[in-house]
Amino acid sequence: MRMRLPLLCAALIGLAACSGGNSDTAANAPAAASTATTAPAAPAQPATTATAPAAASTAATAAPAATGTAAAPAVSAPTADADDKRPAPKPFVDDGKWVEGKHYFRIDPAQPTSTPGKIEVTEVFSYGCPACFQFHGIVDELAKSLPKGTVMTYTPASFRPDENWPLLQRAYLTAQAFGVDQKSHDAMFDAVFKSGELGIMDQKAGRPKPPAAWPTIDDVAKFYAKFGVKPDEFVATANSFTINTKMKRADELIRAYEVDSTPTIVVNGKYRLTPNSAGGYPQAVELTQWLITKEAAGK
Repeated sequence: MRMRLPLLCAALIGLAACSGGNSDTAANAPAAASTATTAPAAPAQPATTATAPAAASTAATAAPAATGTAAAPAVSAPTADADDKRPAPKPFVDDGKWVEGKHYFRIDPAQPTSTPGKIEVTEVFSYGCPACFQFHGIVDELAKSLPKGTVMTYTPASFRPDENWPLLQRAYLTAQAFGVDQKSHDAMFDAVFKSGELGIMDQKAGRPKPPAAWPTIDDVAKFYAKFGVKPDEFVATANSFTINTKMKRADELIRAYEVDSTPTIVVNGKYRLTPNSAGGYPQAVELTQWLITKEAAGK
């Protein structure tokens, strides 16, 4: 069992991943992975404006094993590019470069996608994950370069409650409900890691904020007002049964994917990979594109 250090993901920006509870990708990672370990969060509770809970215990906790098939993907945010303007997938060629069980992992059972008839590429991420912050520009370019018949979706993780991830998961799903998730996506990362307005780190002091000073749903609502959403409407929707249900479904899907760290890429509900397992950020993009051609060829 690995020991978890509180606030590790937020404090150490250079790490290649923010870890969850499983271990297959970490065991094969060529680069150093985070030692942080956390179980997926419990089913979502309504957000409040009260202070956030104190940092979680440092005792290691294994994520429960996934069983069965998740009801449905929690979120879907296809890219806006017209499908007919994109090139067809490249021919599938297996030259032995990518090895299942080492560079990528089969999801068993495969999970349903939210875009039937399309090959779905999903990033499991958190706005509070430093590695996701480093990776999101590359994911943006990956989304733009996807071939015809392929869509990009995003599933927000909550398995680091000690770093306020459930609030950030709620923020993404609420923004999606208002249709502003895509245009606010990059700005949300900046609000956590550059300005610090929605982060748990004091950017000026270079140290974590006390939990009582962590952002609340009201702070998130003020941020999304910049994108045309009325704060009171944002808060009401964020606290709704619909968003609570979507949060629960996102957690269930992430467990079914057996995701143990972020960022993780899932291809068509069948395969998952991380920058660590692939050997780096460029390799993760290359491997994702290769898995797309594999799926398109029906291999």
